[in-house]
Amino acid sequence: MNYFSSIGFIKSVPVVLFATGILFSACVNDFDTIEKVTYDPSAPDEVTQDLHLIYSDSGYAQILLEAKIAETYITPQHITKLKDGLKVDFYNEEGEVASTLTAQYGEINYAKGIVTVRDSVILKNYKKKRHLETEALFWNQNDSTIYTDKNVIVKTEGKGVTGRGKGIRTTQNFSRYTILEPVGKFDLDED
Repeated sequence: MNYFSSIGFIKSVPVVLFATGILFSACVNDFDTIEKVTYDPSAPDEVTQDLHLIYSDSGYAQILLEAKIAETYITPQHITKLKDGLKVDFYNEEGEVASTLTAQYGEINYAKGIVTVRDSVILKNYKKKRHLETEALFWNQNDSTIYTDKNVIVKTEGKGVTGRGKGIRTTQNFSRYTILEPVGKFDLDED
């Protein structure tokens, strides 16, 4: 290396250091600004696709809940919103599915122990071969009751409509039910 080329190198070093300093000082992130841009207080704390949740007792499945999308919120209330369809299977003592609840939308309120389902709600009992149709149901997990004050239709396979009215109260296996305000004429089951 000759004398003149080393002088050129020495003259360019301050320029390169100055340019590098500007480059790095321009890349400083302001975390408050980033949080304002990326944080959405109405966004869920957790999102799950294809949820499969099993409630068991002593190692035996009692309830299987499935949902396409589950969005969990911790504040202001701890709730999970079940979207794009859900299915709940209720098992009997023999480990068989006794009844199934389906709907398009659901919401689990953990503090109250209440599951609300809406939109195309159907509750089926397989042994009795009956199903309930309504627009909304409430499932109280604390006492295993299902109820609504909305219009309901109960159909039994081979018999057609066996119950119609406003409001119903039943157990989660839908073996027995009470229509709160019955309407019209219909056949009654012997039990």
